[in-house]
Amino acid sequence: MTMNGWLQIAFFCAVLLAATKPLGLYLVRVFDGSLRFLRPIERMIYRAAGVNPDEDQHWTRYTAAMLLFSVASMLLTYAVLRLQHRLPLNPQHLAAVPDRQAFETSASFTTNTNWQSYSGESMMSYFSQMTQLAFHNFASAAVGIAVAVALVRGIARRGGEARGRLGNFWTDLTRATLYVLVPMSLVLSLAMIQQGVIQNFKPYVEVTTLEGAKQVLAMGPVASQESIKQIGTNGGGFFNANAAHPFENPTPWSNFLSVIAIFLIPSALVYYLGRAVKNVAHGWSVWAAMFLLFLGGVGVTYWSEARGNPTHAARGVDVVASATNPGGNMEGKEVRFGVANSALYAVVTTDASCGAVNAMHDSFTPLAGLVPIVNMQLGEVIFGGVGAGLYGMLIFVVLTVFIAGLMVGRTPEYLGKKIQAREVQMTMLYVLGAAASVLVFTAISSIATSGLAGRNNMGPHGFSEILYAFSSATANNGSAFAGLTGSTYWYNTQLGIATLVGRFALIVPALALGGFLAEKRVVPASVGTFPVSGPLFTLLLIGVVLIVGALTFFPALALGPIVEHLLMGAGRLF
Repeated sequence: MTMNGWLQIAFFCAVLLAATKPLGLYLVRVFDGSLRFLRPIERMIYRAAGVNPDEDQHWTRYTAAMLLFSVASMLLTYAVLRLQHRLPLNPQHLAAVPDRQAFETSASFTTNTNWQSYSGESMMSYFSQMTQLAFHNFASAAVGIAVAVALVRGIARRGGEARGRLGNFWTDLTRATLYVLVPMSLVLSLAMIQQGVIQNFKPYVEVTTLEGAKQVLAMGPVASQESIKQIGTNGGGFFNANAAHPFENPTPWSNFLSVIAIFLIPSALVYYLGRAVKNVAHGWSVWAAMFLLFLGGVGVTYWSEARGNPTHAARGVDVVASATNPGGNMEGKEVRFGVANSALYAVVTTDASCGAVNAMHDSFTPLAGLVPIVNMQLGEVIFGGVGAGLYGMLIFVVLTVFIAGLMVGRTPEYLGKKIQAREVQMTMLYVLGAAASVLVFTAISSIATSGLAGRNNMGPHGFSEILYAFSSATANNGSAFAGLTGSTYWYNTQLGIATLVGRFALIVPALALGGFLAEKRVVPASVGTFPVSGPLFTLLLIGVVLIVGALTFFPALALGPIVEHLLMGAGRLF
């Protein structure tokens, strides 16, 4: 580890903290309807769609609208991918996407996962990239924000008159897109173009290298997709190499803009929580829990990667950082960014449900590879995806106050609302649904012939590749231990289903929880009320997140990255 590396990480943290409150205040104004500078366009959208923006929907109607929108957009994407060879903006004359990959891709992008079992530059036309994949980058992110806002609205509302109503899905979806995602993407796109990210509609260019060989350089509208993939925590790269590709991420500043963009909205939404429930201290306490978990992950990952592979060191390979040697484990790293930025990027992208990468996670040391897996298995609640991180962490908040209530022998309360059987049931459905998807799909693929055929590595690392894949799909992340061959009927189908389970089987309990809380009346705080702000609450929330994750996934992790780390220490990996 180097001082330069830690200073870069500290700079990232300082910028994130500085941006959280201003953007959070902006989100408050967006979703309370007080922003009006785009109101004419907003009204035009409502009229064209036949939507009554003032309708206050019951949580069941809000959920149905969200599901219908997602199903319709997924079917449209599947049709376009299957017909792309007959559609315009296809100068490379690319063929139709195979049925299995069209299903997985449409499911993946609809759920904000953006898992890619294909090479974008050789599979997707410009039309498919722009009208479908980029569309979902906006739409799926807006759905996540809308669900988080609806859950917070349910917590904030006083019982009685609310009657389980959470607002209007179409209004939240429109405002999230129009006032948040589109303006931020426009600004970031221009910044990316200034840094050298390409943006064009040219056919691919054939060049002659210095050695006389022929090479084809992929072109395309990259900057526009790069910006929304980060801001919307989508992660699907225009190129197969993702953010390690020089046309997609050419400079240290483009790298910094990419990684900070991932956390901006998730961090600001936590401040929005505090303002919306009129308890800013509670919002900052939740933010502190996320931030401390993030720092822990960065510290472990950076330490492990900077330490390098002890097997290499034992054989005389220099892994010490110096003026002429980057040091550490440089396998799979982008030499422009090095170990520190690769460690930071890997942790941020798996804390959030982004999945963009500037290094290959499959080549990380076992402990460094363990951190991204754990980040996803915890539900990506460490800031998390846009919206998804907040509503996922609120599930753990409810679980925390329930446990605290049991500890003191009182009916648990959250911000003056009693947590009773229905709320706990929805909370446990959320937690168990995610765990079941990861573990069941991993177990099946670890014994099925078709699942084992996709491994390119044996032993614990091969198991880690399968575990990572289903953790990523269920958590709607999209990154991978790329040693797994995912472009087969088995994995295209299984991973596609896992993305749908990880998105919609969890959103429904979250919205139901919001509806149930909206029905409740607020009771006055008493001396026995457990405070939901301050260091004690933050530490208890961190403990609940880690304990639930450890109890659920530790046996699987022990079979993969943990035993691989022990074998590496014994010098038995090579």
